[in-house]
Amino acid sequence: MGATESLLAIAAAFFIVAVSPGPANIAVATVAMHSGRRPGLLFGLGLSVGLSFWGLVAATGLGVMLQNTATFLTLLKLFGGAYLIWLAIQSGRSAARKTVAVEKNSAKQGRWFWRGLLLNISNPKAVVAWMAALSMGLGQETDARAVATATVMCMGLGFANYAGYALTFSLPGFMAGYRRLRRWIDGAVAGLFALAGFGLIRSALTR
Repeated sequence: MGATESLLAIAAAFFIVAVSPGPANIAVATVAMHSGRRPGLLFGLGLSVGLSFWGLVAATGLGVMLQNTATFLTLLKLFGGAYLIWLAIQSGRSAARKTVAVEKNSAKQGRWFWRGLLLNISNPKAVVAWMAALSMGLGQETDARAVATATVMCMGLGFANYAGYALTFSLPGFMAGYRRLRRWIDGAVAGLFALAGFGLIRSALTR
């Protein structure tokens, strides 16, 4: 397989994983519908940085070591599961309220970045996705330059994915629909986060 074909295979594999519905994509879509474009993009940027961190871990070979470090991986899964359950509680509380105020303070909106970063940093499954994508087109004899190129390319795809979700779901039509169905949407999101959180904790305890 040539260099171009290898990069295309990696890009296709990573793109499929990145755009698939999951906690991160659901979260950035919900933030964008609730709070608008800027918070959605900040949240997406945080997700992108967190995803890029796991990309660097996978590209440098530390991902294999992490998979074999049971104690650290278990703790990370427990933390990630707890954070997802916390997000579920926040969405559940939002669903229980009749009205929810939108944060207008620019300084406080900056918190969305850190929330997005924490969500992907606390998700050890991201490194597995990276390793699977990179293995699609990189062999044992692949040089460091090819690995770096593939990693940077996937980082760009990850950012484009989250930015696309934020820009799409912050459109007036989506935001208006969210306002009408907010309690139902937040309730469903709370359930999805809870399932993902308890699933992550269960996988940590049964490893």
